[in-house]
Amino acid sequence: MAGVERVMLDRAGEEKARATSIVRYAPGSHFARHQHPGGEEIFVLSGTFSDEHGHYPAGWYLRNPPGSSHQPFSVPGATIFVKLWQMQPSDGHTVRIDTNDPSLWQRQEGREVCPLFSNDMEQVSLQRLARGQTVFAESTNSAELLVLDGSVAMAGQPYERGSWIRLPEGEFPQIAANAQGATVYLKTGHLTQTASTELTDSSALKA
Repeated sequence: MAGVERVMLDRAGEEKARATSIVRYAPGSHFARHQHPGGEEIFVLSGTFSDEHGHYPAGWYLRNPPGSSHQPFSVPGATIFVKLWQMQPSDGHTVRIDTNDPSLWQRQEGREVCPLFSNDMEQVSLQRLARGQTVFAESTNSAELLVLDGSVAMAGQPYERGSWIRLPEGEFPQIAANAQGATVYLKTGHLTQTASTELTDSSALKA
């Protein structure tokens, strides 16, 4: 659609298949009404993302369950993190969370955590890490993270704001916040065995 750009981070299959991407809406742009047979997960990174159900500024987390539909648009422009076709068919939860609300954040294991969603397949949260604090306190069954603020380091390599990391089942490297700390979107438990760790610098975030 005119005014709508996408940075593809991961896709398995053709256009209508499992996909993870960064999508940027120019001011005044819109997308045609469409359905989400496999569900849709959104985190608003900047601007304000809207549809007929509401307006969602930066920091909002949305889940549209399988079978839902909407007609998205943005008046001021927006950049969003989007995951498609990655929900269980039985997942009927519609979720709308404003992570800017301080009351939603909890202190867990020495860090600040904002729980977003959890079921028997996946756990999703935002986490604020202090300098030197590691993302994983223990081994986890696959993980994916997006650096929202600050930076993290893995094997001596820094990953700044806008970096996306996917860890397949069985991978458990140490990922720690750098000097300025970091805020990350973290999703665990949802990936099956894959060949290798994937790293992407999603430069659309930095525009």
